Amino acid sequence: MKKIVVLTGAGISAESGIKTFRDDDGLWRNHRFEDLATPSAWQQNPQLVLDFYNVRRKQLLECKPNAAHLALADLENHFQVQIITQNVDDLHERAGSSQVLHLHGELRKARSTKHPELVYLLDSWELKLGDNCERGAQLRPHIVWFGEYVPHIDEAIEQVKKADYFIVIGTSLVVYPAAGLVDFVPKNCPIFLIDPKTKLSDDTTNVRVIAEKAAIGVPKLVQQLIQQKL
Repeated sequence: MKKIVVLTGAGISAESGIKTFRDDDGLWRNHRFEDLATPSAWQQNPQLVLDFYNVRRKQLLECKPNAAHLALADLENHFQVQIITQNVDDLHERAGSSQVLHLHGELRKARSTKHPELVYLLDSWELKLGDNCERGAQLRPHIVWFGEYVPHIDEAIEQVKKADYFIVIGTSLVVYPAAGLVDFVPKNCPIFLIDPKTKLSDDTTNVRVIAEKAAIGVPKLVQQLIQQKL
C-alpha cells in the first residue's frame, strides 16, 4: 500500500474556527510570545501561562473537524497515511485519523513539570495551579514551548523519507524544524501544496500547488488520489 505523509499547519485548523495567537479577539495582543509560550514565562508567571492555554483549550472544545480533516481520515481507507502536524489541537483525531504525530505538543494534555514522562489527557478545559501529577509535581501544558527541543522531529524525518506522496496543508513553511521536513522528501516523490499563499522554493521539483483553502483543496486532492489508485 502506498504511503502518504501529510504535514499540516494552522491553515487547516483555522477553517474550524481555531483562532491564532494574534487574532484571538485581541485578548492577548499586549503580550509577546515570550510572555506566554516559553520556559521562562512559566517560571515567571505560571498563572498567566495557564490562563492563556485554558482559553485556547476551552475554544478548542467548541470547534469541530472540517472537510479537510474528514477527507484525510477517509484517505486511510485507500492508503497508508501518516499525518505530521504543527497544530496542538486534536481535530485530526476527532475526524478519525489514526496516525497523527504532534510536533509541538497537544493542547488537551498536561504533563508533569518534574517527571516529563508522566502525561495526562485532561477531562476538562481548565488546568490550575495545584493540579499535580501522581508524584506531587505541578502539571504544565503538554506543549513544546519556544526554546524547547521538538521531541518527535527525528521520527517525523524518518516518516517523510518513506513517503510515496507528500502533502503540505495550511502552513507557511517558515517555522523550523518542521519546515525543513521538505528537504527529506524522496527524490521524484510528488509533493502537493494546498494553501492560498504558501510557496516552496524555486528549486523544489515535483510540486503541484493547489491555491485553495484546506476545506476545499484537500477533499479535491483526496478524491483525485483515490480515483488514480482505482
